[in-house]
Amino acid sequence: MTSPPTTVDVVLPCLNEAEALPWVLDRIPAHWRALVVDNGSTDGSAGIARSLGAQVVREERRGFGAACHAGLTASDADIVCFCDCDASLDPGLLVPFVREVADGEADLVLGRRRPTERGAWPAHARAGNLALARMLRRRTGLRLHDLGPLRAARREALLGLGLTDRRSGYPLQMVVRAADAGWRIAEHDVPYLPRTGASKVTGTWRGTWHAVRDMNRVLNETPVREGSVR
Repeated sequence: MTSPPTTVDVVLPCLNEAEALPWVLDRIPAHWRALVVDNGSTDGSAGIARSLGAQVVREERRGFGAACHAGLTASDADIVCFCDCDASLDPGLLVPFVREVADGEADLVLGRRRPTERGAWPAHARAGNLALARMLRRRTGLRLHDLGPLRAARREALLGLGLTDRRSGYPLQMVVRAADAGWRIAEHDVPYLPRTGASKVTGTWRGTWHAVRDMNRVLNETPVREGSVR
């Protein structure tokens, strides 16, 4: 008796991404479902996403983490992926990530962003990411280089982590709690393209360092030993 095929959802947190949505949704792999989480868009993003075949989830509470977690809780797939909705990352790159999780080779797979051209990743954003990677290494021992949004893991295991951050610290809290739970975490290079539209988090020095502050708070949490997939 053969096992049923692995189901996959891609969570796409969305705030005014009307211009980028067609490019992003066109690159969702066949037989995967796109969950576009509308976080208060005013540019018709939700309607565009529906017209292109995506399932739209509404999350009224503003915040990157709030949108990501709304997508996670709305999913019923075996494996959940996350990807920004601004056309800076191709969701098709998640195919080997999902295969690695499905085959039991890793519990959480992350994409290390590699800019494809000058200006794709502003200096202040790179500096903030470098600082966070160093703090993460001190906190967990993980030798990661990026805390980027492209990632894949099993849905039930992610829910078991009990993630509570609903702002910029959500991606980091996922990694920290996964490390505390003994997850096998892999990182692979992915091309990073110039985003479409304005960044909601790292578009300015002020926004970047607000994000760093949120993430520093996550790093100072008491370790949680729940959610192990072993």
